Amino acid sequence: MHDDEALGIPALLEPPPKPGSGAPRVFVLDRRGRPMMPCHPARARELLGKGRAAVARHTPFTLRIKDRLLEDSEVDGVAVRIDPGSRATGIAVTDDITRTFAAKGEVTVRRGLYAVELQHRGPAIRASVEQRASHRRRRRVANTRYRAPRFDNRRRRPGWLPPSLQHRVDTTWSLVERLSRLVPLAEVHIERVAFDTHAMTAGRGLFGIEYQRGTLAGYELRNYLLDQWGRCCAYCGRSGLPLEVEHIQPRSSGGTNRVSNLTLSCKPCNQAKGARPIEDFLRERPQPLAQLNRQAKAPLRDAAVMNATRWRLAERLQDLGRPVSCWSGGMTQHNRTLCGLGKTHTLDALAVGELGLGWRIARYPSHVLVAAATGRGSYARTRTDKYGFPRLALPRTKNHHGFQTGDLVRASVPTGKKAGTHVGRVAVRASGRFNIRTRRGIVQGIGHQYVSLLQRADGYGYSVRVEKRSTQPPAGAAGVHTGGIR
Repeated sequence: MHDDEALGIPALLEPPPKPGSGAPRVFVLDRRGRPMMPCHPARARELLGKGRAAVARHTPFTLRIKDRLLEDSEVDGVAVRIDPGSRATGIAVTDDITRTFAAKGEVTVRRGLYAVELQHRGPAIRASVEQRASHRRRRRVANTRYRAPRFDNRRRRPGWLPPSLQHRVDTTWSLVERLSRLVPLAEVHIERVAFDTHAMTAGRGLFGIEYQRGTLAGYELRNYLLDQWGRCCAYCGRSGLPLEVEHIQPRSSGGTNRVSNLTLSCKPCNQAKGARPIEDFLRERPQPLAQLNRQAKAPLRDAAVMNATRWRLAERLQDLGRPVSCWSGGMTQHNRTLCGLGKTHTLDALAVGELGLGWRIARYPSHVLVAAATGRGSYARTRTDKYGFPRLALPRTKNHHGFQTGDLVRASVPTGKKAGTHVGRVAVRASGRFNIRTRRGIVQGIGHQYVSLLQRADGYGYSVRVEKRSTQPPAGAAGVHTGGIR
């Protein structure tokens, strides 16, 4: 079931225009549930209207053909391209179409069929782990009956990653594996980028022995800060009074102990700022705020996350049994700039991989499926107070009347104040009166007899956003693209 829409390939060459946007494709399964080539939404509506197909999955929208087998169809295969990120990962499903013309010869274009932006929940996992460690630490030092402390002689297995980083690898692999059951996946392309954190800290390129010297080479911390900030308060500018070491971004808001996040302030300013964000504290004084932003460097947490997980993700994708190709971030940027694409994770994913001689990116999906990792709930049987002690018990049963919190449902209420059709995520109750969160808000107290299941909860919250349109002209508009970075 190949979509043979007109591509307008000769017009792509003289001069090459910006790629156009199109509707995301609909995934298609054959009668036995095996993936076939995605089709256009108009074709999907036609199949549903004629009764030749049924809805197999709501999100991503998938059809199952009733009268067609995979052996009776022409399936070319598609590629999945991944642009990993610390907070979000872009995934694009693409295919390459080759046509032969008498004047131009063979011309290949890359089409974006579907795009997913996977939003990770690493910060939430990190906060939960830190909270658990705080509770355990407090219990051990308190004079309470608790388990005996374990000594620090445990060994981590080879390749161990913190839970917040392992989550990024697992969710990315899980989503690609799920896509492999919906599309005829032939190959996987991933951007494996490395960040030079030492050069990022220095704010310039480093050479030779400079890589062996840190920011504080030849300095004590306080002397370095005195020279860096001119021996005066960074907030009010006064000098000649005792100065205290101060965090620019508070530790409570995610600030680190890096020297680039430290400054000097007088005691009144330090007490007045407290744990407030620097933007809030200096809202009425833009000049000191601008100077702080210039001198304070960006945190390296996101760069460290990418460096720690880039090899593990590429190795994990080998489990899919498809060829996995790794590409540099420079090639992705080159391809994206050459084709005039905007800067998003999904458009970066579309540009991952080499563009051969005469290749172009012809189209990208106009809308992107945003999959936010929400988790599958908690295994805890209690809720705790602020000291970490249990304060109430939770029910052991999560399934009530055939539904579970997080399921995507449709409620058709015939009469009453809540009459109408409501589609959204359900929060179940043992009483059978459910709450449904829709786009318009929460509808409360709907009886379970009016509710029908659309899709089981899978640990993700789904939404749709419009893809960013290009604002830059494509490079090389006077001629044909001669290939990507080698």
